[in-house]
Parts: sequence; C-alpha cells; structure tokens
Amino acid sequence: MRILGISAYYHDSAAAVVKDGEIAAAAQEERFSRKKHDARFPRNAAAWCLAATGGALGEGDCVVFYDKPLLKFERMLETYIGCAPRGLKSFLSSMPLWLKEKLNLKSTLKTELAALGASAAPLLFTEHHQAHAASAFFASPFGRAAVLCLDGVGEWATTSLWLGEGNALAPKWEIDFPHSLGLLYSAFTYHAGFKVNSGEYKLMGLAPYGEPKYADAILDNLIDLKPDGTFRLNMDYFNYEAGLTMTSRRFDALFGGPPRRPESALTQREMDNARSIQQVTEEVVMRLARTAHRELDAEYLCMAGGVALNCVAAGRIIREGPYHDVWIQPAAGDAGGALGAAMAAWHLYYEHPRTAAEVDLMRGAYLGPEFSDEEIRAALDAAGARYRRIDDAELLDRTAALLAGGRVVGWFQGRMEFGPRALGNRSILGDPRNREMQSVMNLKIKYRESFRPFAPSVLYEKAGDWFDLDRPSPYMALVAPVRETIRFPVAEEQLGVFGIDRLNLPRSSIPAVTHVDYSARIQTVHRETNPRFYELIRRFEARTGCPVLINTSFNVRGEPIVCTPADAWRCFMRTGMDFLVAGNCLMDKADQPSVPRDESWEKEIEPD
Repeated sequence: MRILGISAYYHDSAAAVVKDGEIAAAAQEERFSRKKHDARFPRNAAAWCLAATGGALGEGDCVVFYDKPLLKFERMLETYIGCAPRGLKSFLSSMPLWLKEKLNLKSTLKTELAALGASAAPLLFTEHHQAHAASAFFASPFGRAAVLCLDGVGEWATTSLWLGEGNALAPKWEIDFPHSLGLLYSAFTYHAGFKVNSGEYKLMGLAPYGEPKYADAILDNLIDLKPDGTFRLNMDYFNYEAGLTMTSRRFDALFGGPPRRPESALTQREMDNARSIQQVTEEVVMRLARTAHRELDAEYLCMAGGVALNCVAAGRIIREGPYHDVWIQPAAGDAGGALGAAMAAWHLYYEHPRTAAEVDLMRGAYLGPEFSDEEIRAALDAAGARYRRIDDAELLDRTAALLAGGRVVGWFQGRMEFGPRALGNRSILGDPRNREMQSVMNLKIKYRESFRPFAPSVLYEKAGDWFDLDRPSPYMALVAPVRETIRFPVAEEQLGVFGIDRLNLPRSSIPAVTHVDYSARIQTVHRETNPRFYELIRRFEARTGCPVLINTSFNVRGEPIVCTPADAWRCFMRTGMDFLVAGNCLMDKADQPSVPRDESWEKEIEPD
C-alpha cells in the first residue's frame, strides 16, 4: 500500500510516499521548480515520488492533504470579523483567492491528482498540527514520547502538545491564533529587514552578535508568559492579525524605530533585537518542554513545526531539559507536513501497528532523487563541461587533498536531502581550519551576508572530541559549544570588540565553523547512512588531523538547493567554487570553457 502525502498552498510545498509503512520518497517542489519556498501544488515532486515508488497509484492506495482548509477559512473569517473595521484592506486582498481557489480545494486537488494518474485514490485530510506531530513521533525511534509542535499557525493551533504511544497520537492541549511563538519570532524577523517564513534562521544566526537589551521589554509588553510556558501576546504591538505587515507603530516605537530596509546595513539595533527575541524564545520553549515532561511523565520528546528548527533552543533542551533524549523532525516545517500526513493515515486512519526501532525512520533524510553516473555524464556533456571520470578511491583522495589545500568543492552525490539542510549529498565543502573561509564562502560563493555561520560535519565517533555533544546529531538540528580544549583564549585587545566586528576574531582551531559565541550547528556523519561522505571526511582527517568539514547547502542565496546534475553545473559556473565533484566526475573551474559573464540569472532569484 502506498500513501501519497501532500503539503501545498502556503509555503514549502512537498510530496512524500509512505509504502507499506516505510518512508520511501520525499521531496520539496522548490527543488524541481527552482522557485524557493514554492507554495504551488507539488506536481513535480509528487510525480517523482510516485515514479520512484511504483508509478500511478492503484487500488488500495490513498492521498492525504496536510491541512483542513475549511477550518483555516473559519479562522480567517472570525479574525477579520473580530478586528473590523480594521483589516479591511487585508480582507479584500485575500478573499478573492479564497473564494476562487481555496474553498474549492478538494476539487482543485482532484484535478491535480488526475493529472498524476491518482484520481481514483481516496482523498483524506489531516489537521495541520496533527501532520506535524505525526511527522515527529512516527518517524522517531521512540515507543512513547511527548510531542511538542510549535509554528506560526495551522488552522487555529500555533502550539500543541500530544502524547505519542505505539501507533496512537493523542492531542492534549493547544494555544490558538493569534497567540503564536512562531509569529512573534517572525515579527522580529520582519523588523530586522529579513523575509518572513524565510529569514528566521538569519535572525538566529545574528543573535550572538548582540546583547539581550530588549528581553525585559518583550516580556513586559509583548508576551504574557506563564510559569508553565503558555502565553498570550499583546496584539496592540502586532499587525499580522488583520493587516498586511507584521508589526505596528507601537512595536516600532518600543524597539528603536521602523523596520530595517531590506539589504541596507545591519546595525547594533538589529543584533540586540535578535539576541533579545532569541533569549525569550528559548525561555518559552524550555518552559513548555518542562511542562510536557511533568504532565505526560514522558522520558522522550519529539518536536516539529517551524520553531523546532531553532536549533539553539533545541540544544538547550538537550543540555538542560529533563528528557533522556529529544528527536526533531529534520523537515520540521510545512514540507514535513506531507510526510506527517502520510504517516498519520497509515497509523491513525488505517490503524497499522508500530514498533519502536533503534534508529529513526528517516534514512538520514536522503529521500529525494538520485542520478546514475551515466545520467550525470550526459548532463555534463550537454552543458559542455570538461571533467575527468575517476574511480572512488582516487576521487576521495583527490577531493580530500583539494579541501586540505584550501579549495572550495561542490559535492553532488546520491539521493537529495529532504528538508532545509544539506547533509552531505548536495553540499558545498571547505576546510574549517581556514580563518578566511567563512567570509570567502559567504561573499564569493553563496553571495550572502558575511555574518552567517557555517555548520560543521564531523565523524560521529570524533564529535565528542571537538564539541560538547554526547549524542548523534545527523540532521544539523542541534547547536552545541565547541570544546574548551580547541578554543583560543580572548586577547586583551579583543575584549572591547562588539557587534559584527567580532566576526573577524579567531575563536578556535576550526574558526570557520565556530560562531562568535563558541557554538556550532553540528551534523554528525555516520558510516551507515552516508558511507561516501563519511569516507571523504575520514580521508581529510588522515591528511590534516581534523575530522571536520564545512558543510553548507549547494546553492546561492535565494536559490533552492540543487536537485539535478544540470543544477549543480549551473551553480558551480555562477560562483567562485574551485572544483565540482558530481558522482565520479571531477571538474576544475580553471579547465572549463570560457563563457561570457552573464549576471541576468541574479534577477531571476529573489533575495531571501
């Protein structure tokens, strides 16, 4: 039996197939359409998922959508009525789309599914947070766990607690719109001049450069936070309930003026605001996690929803929380709702049993398309690329040598990752020991802000020698400090350095992946899930004594992570990457045909 899960029409649409209870395929539509956070029906992703798992759906299969649109429409109407006459402009802008398309969503879905050869399959619907909770618990290795879902908003829920046990998932309580931790964080994202539903991770990365000067102001004015972590927002400071912006004039007055203009210079205000809301967010999440443990007497915690991607808060739960272990769905945002909807149908609707396993069911999140060596060479030949095809051993040795020599390498291998993180199959790699590498990769290759940190990929067995981490982190979901033993002492002349100037201070023997607060967002690499990437890092360690590589996603700012060999080639040629490794093909930028410089592509990609 195959179950096709679909998420669409808000942001990060995706498709996933659960086959006889196993996660068989999953991918975001953006990777195929090349439109970041693409919200349209995931026809390309769904078509690939079906083709990869047996073709058109047949008798006994089904389709599940991750949302209940009528409940969402009910929330919108009640919100507008409650705010009237304020919000008329927003109401008039959104209603035509709802009346034309979203209220007829079942018919729209049937039409799209017919084009995929899936019109005969029954169509089911989960609730939004139910899909999140299912994606976290049913994919986890735990037999019983508290499940905490935190995001902007689903139908009504913004925060919800569930108890997962066996093949059951029981809702316990929820906090409803407009009181939302995700939207509170997004309000500060907006005020910092970043894009909502896209730039929240930038705000998290900016936070260590600031001081929590406004944390008390947030707690005194914006959020009424209870000891158990439940909360209510003071809506006088926000405009998202019925307006077209996130914040109000009262918000602007409290936090130093109007929102920063996008792409303008970052100031200390944005850094301090980022640090302040990050500190408050961590406090809310910690209180909620402790409450979940106390109320459910659960020794394990699962998390999903966009706020679960706040890996700094997740790292604090690991270090300070009451749980034996925590598991976070790697595709915690809306894309993961497609997978959760399919798993909810398998276990909750069809009532199939579930047995906890020693490892999670995500297969390392390597759930997307892969390409044979013949397909890779055909794409490179069509592009006019000049490459050498070499065997595995030589390829890995040569790539390790290039990285040890300070070269930046595009690494395109195996199945594409599902979720927002590149985990060693669609990655750009570099040497973390190089003091200049963070700035070089940010500005010349990723074309993004210089302050943004890079993640380390480390051999799992060696992680504890370099980071204060005592467990696997295969999905880059946890932040942990670098070990004291590899940190550099702060020189006296550095004590007075603040803000963005701290970026240039070396902080450890792996400075390119050590953030200004001595933290790192860690991926532990395991031989069992990615033997090729594991072996590359092992050979890099043999040359350098360092079992760590910089691992950032294979894309430029504003572009989705590459999916195909042609995508990888285009990105390679548009950037300052030195080498590209695709399958067993090695390409040196210096050997490539000279082509006229064309910057028109930059206009096609909207900055995130």
